[in-house]
Amino acid sequence: MKKTLHIREEAARCLLCDDAPCTKACKTGDPARAIRAIRFDNAMNAWRWTEGCSDADLEQAEQACIHYDQPIRIKELLSAVEAESNKEQATAFEPKSNEELPSLSIDFCDIPCENPFFLASSAICTNYEMVARAFEQGWAGVFYKTICKQDIREVSPRFDAVKSGTTFAGFRNMEQLSENPHEVDFDILRRLKQNYPTKIVVASIMGQYEEEWIELAKMAEDAGCDAVELNFSCPQMRLAGMGSDVGQDAELVTFYTAYVKRSVQIPVIPKMTPNITQINQPAMGAYFAGADAISAINTIKSVTMSPDAEVSGKQTLSGYSGRAVKPIALRYILEMVKNPILNGQDRESRERLAHSSSHDGQPTMSKKVQFSGIGGIETWHDALEFIQLGCRNVQVCTADMEYGYRIIDDLILGLQTYMARRGVEHLADLVGEQLPNFVLPSDLDRETMTYPRIDRDRCVGCGRCHVSCLDGGHQAITFDKETRQPHIVGTKCVGCHLCRLVCPTGAIGITKRVNKKR
Repeated sequence: MKKTLHIREEAARCLLCDDAPCTKACKTGDPARAIRAIRFDNAMNAWRWTEGCSDADLEQAEQACIHYDQPIRIKELLSAVEAESNKEQATAFEPKSNEELPSLSIDFCDIPCENPFFLASSAICTNYEMVARAFEQGWAGVFYKTICKQDIREVSPRFDAVKSGTTFAGFRNMEQLSENPHEVDFDILRRLKQNYPTKIVVASIMGQYEEEWIELAKMAEDAGCDAVELNFSCPQMRLAGMGSDVGQDAELVTFYTAYVKRSVQIPVIPKMTPNITQINQPAMGAYFAGADAISAINTIKSVTMSPDAEVSGKQTLSGYSGRAVKPIALRYILEMVKNPILNGQDRESRERLAHSSSHDGQPTMSKKVQFSGIGGIETWHDALEFIQLGCRNVQVCTADMEYGYRIIDDLILGLQTYMARRGVEHLADLVGEQLPNFVLPSDLDRETMTYPRIDRDRCVGCGRCHVSCLDGGHQAITFDKETRQPHIVGTKCVGCHLCRLVCPTGAIGITKRVNKKR
């Protein structure tokens, strides 16, 4: 058996230091940046920061590593990445300069955006300095932390995390809305738009009744904001009748969206709550009220039990985010995008909209609502999944809180490299491209199967596949304890691929699809 370094596992051990000692010790490159590229699913570009590094340079960098346990095996890691990249380059175009990379520009609600990456309304965008720094690092826009007229007083502590090693598997927060006076926040948004005219500034607002929604929306428009997001989804509001209380009531979503839509000229973007059984109900309410786009999802109501997150000895329900929620967020996006009313394919809804009146008294023409995806986005590949399901931009929060705004580098470069390799010139061409592949469970192919296949060169003989198949599958793998070799029993295997998912070395692959034996 051939033992090799597990590239992503080793990169995940990196502490992602600020002012990284390894890079300071390296004379000719930036190994910290290369490792960060690997960590954020961008290994194919790691070479850009270590191309001129000698073995001695990388050894010095490794010696400078301040890891609390064992130094990152920088030289071995980057060598393994180079070997893997060379295999990929044999069959794929590898852009060598930024000039060869495609643009990520895309329109959202008829607003031109330099890329699809936005800060989500949250703790990561609460003042001018924060947002300005994010803009300068490459973020295309911001959905500023929700502005309201209520007196917001936050608790301490207000965060908790479910960890996988040293990183967040999921993140829980008890924050509510902006603590700034609303006049201060709108002045901040005004200055941001004046000083960064090519960036997209969206005001997220929350009112308690009709007049407040209208007043805040008008203030956003007067401040020069490009659009206004209606927060119908915050899961931990102190006052009843706000946040997710509204988002769970399709009638209220319709009314408040219509009030705002009649009051402003800028695009109106309701934000949906996932704390609901049928997200299409409030989404359709927003659509018929004239919403230009929909943001989804906000955080999921949750409970964590850590005593470190207690507030004066008490706990509460609050919002859950991070990597763990991405499949749930994608589910809600898929349900809305597949809705024939929201995607403009329902004849009755088109006729209904054609006969409705807009704020200026003219007939409203039907069109597909657009989507801004939120939930567990950490890498460019995460963002791509939302785009391929129909989103024209994505909002990032938890990953920024954990790793900082700097992740924008790999979000942009990774997505550009993917497009270059596929020969895709325009990001809009990727929007919704995976939708035809999603069908009802009853429509899935149940007459064929694929068998798993074991790569003996990569198998280390741990036996995990045998244990999982024995206790959680179909007892289709035997394990020779003398040779430490697993073997698949074809007559018992049903092609569930649990073994492939639990294999820690990626030694189990997929064979071609064949007809099931009768």
